[in-house]
Amino acid sequence: MTAPAKVSIALGTRSGGDTAVLDLEELLATRLLVQGNSGSGKSHLLRRLLEQSAPWVQQAIIDPEGDFVTLADRYGHVVVDAQRGEADLQRIAARVRQHRVSVVLNLEGLDAEQQMRAAAAFLGGLFDADRDVWYPVLVVVDEAQLFAPTAAGEVSDEARKVSLGAMTNLMSRGRKRGLAGVIATQRLAKLAKNVAAEASNFLMGRTFLDIDMARAADLLGMERRQAEMFRDLQSGHFIALGPALARRPLPIHIGPVETSARSTSPKLVPLPEPAAAEDAHDLIFMPGADEVRPLVPRRPPAVAPTADVLAQLARSGPPAPPPPAAPQAPTLSPEQRQAAIDSALREILSERDAGFRTISVLYQDFLVRCRIHRIGGEALSLSAFRRRLAVAHAGIDAAEAEAEDSPWAEVLAMAGTLPEDMQGVFLSLARAAFDHRTCPSDADVARAYGSRSPGRARRLLAYMEERQVIVCRLDSQGRRIVAIPGLAWETEPGDPTAATSASAPEATPAD
Repeated sequence: MTAPAKVSIALGTRSGGDTAVLDLEELLATRLLVQGNSGSGKSHLLRRLLEQSAPWVQQAIIDPEGDFVTLADRYGHVVVDAQRGEADLQRIAARVRQHRVSVVLNLEGLDAEQQMRAAAAFLGGLFDADRDVWYPVLVVVDEAQLFAPTAAGEVSDEARKVSLGAMTNLMSRGRKRGLAGVIATQRLAKLAKNVAAEASNFLMGRTFLDIDMARAADLLGMERRQAEMFRDLQSGHFIALGPALARRPLPIHIGPVETSARSTSPKLVPLPEPAAAEDAHDLIFMPGADEVRPLVPRRPPAVAPTADVLAQLARSGPPAPPPPAAPQAPTLSPEQRQAAIDSALREILSERDAGFRTISVLYQDFLVRCRIHRIGGEALSLSAFRRRLAVAHAGIDAAEAEAEDSPWAEVLAMAGTLPEDMQGVFLSLARAAFDHRTCPSDADVARAYGSRSPGRARRLLAYMEERQVIVCRLDSQGRRIVAIPGLAWETEPGDPTAATSASAPEATPAD
């Protein structure tokens, strides 16, 4: 089927009875945020959007409750059970993009941390696909506050960072790779702001909490006193705004759907006739003749082997000519591999916003660059990457630093005694002392730490001095000198109150 120049799908009706349409091509470029408390019709809205757009665009659904697996029977989606390894999920996601098959990632049955890791692995596989298969994909994430929370909560901080990094990539950098994020949440206040802020289209449903109503009103450009209207919205009614929906806030009523979720809203059912107390006791505690004692714990449903899922994806996709044989990646010597890694790190640090991106996002960017440059071998761990990035940021040659007789080996050992977020600043100070450059001012140190507070910079230097990794002193004119104990390295005198200096280090990546 050849798509026309512009595809508009019907979401429902406006207050006057006219059809409320959504520009699908505009949505692919501008992303969508859906918000509504439980019972507001949020899942119904997503199902309507998926059903109407299924003939026009590939879809990938992150489904924490297994509600959207019913799309498989009507629209041919492949259901991917997430109870498998992260490497398998990444490989399946790559095949999804290669064969352009719509899928539902079913996360039902996993605990919160497992869901976050599985979703991050799958989204990472979609994001890291080869450039040749960057076709448009509508990526729908239900209950997005589970995968991009404002705080770690009961899950580990590492799982939160990995999941949040994947969601940030989807919403901020996914457009160039053909990924259009559609995220839905019950609580705007629990959704990370840097993820929600990337959406340009909004559908706001019934909301009761003041903090969520205030954020919804801010996103729609409405006054705070108008936020009360969100309490009065009926189920299935939303306020729409955005280039793909309407230029001004527009009330719409979502239309009917053809499929239904496996779970339904609870309905009141008449109770059976009350039994006598003795009969009720026997019904509860006495096992029946067909019951097995002791009870056997229920086993989880069997998970299809990864090979079967990959084969199903290949069968479901349109026929494609076999790809040309990829040239054999050259084998790099250890020295060449280290040089290639250093080059990738320099590329990352050369970007203007590198100092304001989280380590997890930079790490995923680094892994992508390693694949682009065909840097083989075992990938750097997150902690090793953080250390190498700090070394590269300070302008220290990695090979020289690793030499046993190099003074930089002692400096790196001293850096290892500091918290990870301070190591980059310390190495930059050590480099300035080694080069006999002017001592950075408080403003320079704060900027390198990712702050604008000179007071924080002074506390940072005092902490380093307490840990005996630097020595600070003032000359007769009140200018500061920073020295590295045990080494004949010290900076030239510099004014600590100056706005900036010639030797000011760039901001280190945010943690």
